[in-house]
Amino acid sequence: MLQGLLTGVLALNFLLYPGSLAVSWEDWWTYDGISGPAFWGLINPEWSLCNKGRRQSPVNLEPNKLLFDPNLRPLHIDKHRVSGTISNTGHSVIFTVDNDTRHHINVTGGPLSYKYQFQEIHIHYGLHDQFGSEHSINGYAFPAEIQIFGFNSQLYTNFSDALHRAQGIVVVALLLQLGDLSNAELRMLTDQLDRIRYGGEESEVKRISVRGLLPETEYYMTYDGSTTMPACHETVTWLILNKPIYITKQQMHALRKLMQGDVKHQKAPLGNNFRPPQPLHHRPVRTNIDFNIKRSELGKQCPSMYKDVYYKANSWKQH
Repeated sequence: MLQGLLTGVLALNFLLYPGSLAVSWEDWWTYDGISGPAFWGLINPEWSLCNKGRRQSPVNLEPNKLLFDPNLRPLHIDKHRVSGTISNTGHSVIFTVDNDTRHHINVTGGPLSYKYQFQEIHIHYGLHDQFGSEHSINGYAFPAEIQIFGFNSQLYTNFSDALHRAQGIVVVALLLQLGDLSNAELRMLTDQLDRIRYGGEESEVKRISVRGLLPETEYYMTYDGSTTMPACHETVTWLILNKPIYITKQQMHALRKLMQGDVKHQKAPLGNNFRPPQPLHHRPVRTNIDFNIKRSELGKQCPSMYKDVYYKANSWKQH
């Protein structure tokens, strides 16, 4: 029934806007309503994983169910700076690195068996402070989430190819919390927002440090999942860092002024561009935080072995 209803909606749009026959499937999904996340897998048969997949993202992370893995290594992202383009895609704010970059930024270590090449940064955020991040901690959502994408450059030739392939993509997720002073590299991105207020607009960003976006922590959580927008490819190794970075109210306000459409047809605000948490289906979520060691170091002052988890239900700011 739903499939038929969606088909009817698409057909009606084609009749009202004949030129839209040439429009790609990318224009037919949103983050709400009948073209929202619950219907992505019905809109296009090639997106069936969005509804039927068993390794979908994002997920709700529960600290008391994390599995400590002593084999997990520190995450490494190259230090050098790169230039690229920040754009309003109508779905998200995306920074894409220049193709002719002489020195690629490599992502290695952590749970990764291969070298991954940095490709782009996505920003997901809410129109209100109570939600906006895609991943949540014990049901707690953050105002925004930054996702750093890389592709497996040892097995695949480019990002588009790797999206469809096993172990093709890595995403490092940074959860954002409101603060008085933001991350300096994040400011390089948000300073350009006035230039990309409408869908399709873009602006140059020069010499940004991807590594400089990261919070000061060596700890993370990791699991196997998917991209969080169609076609929901289950080819992603996710790493969620165990500490937020900070964004100011002014920066959030600038994000919330962005629109999905162009100047003449502005459509809805770009915000609330997050997919709800998906079922884990018994997937393990591993971490490099050794709770037992941390507990022994803290002694009797710390009755809970999870005290050292930064993201902790009801008191997630504890160290």
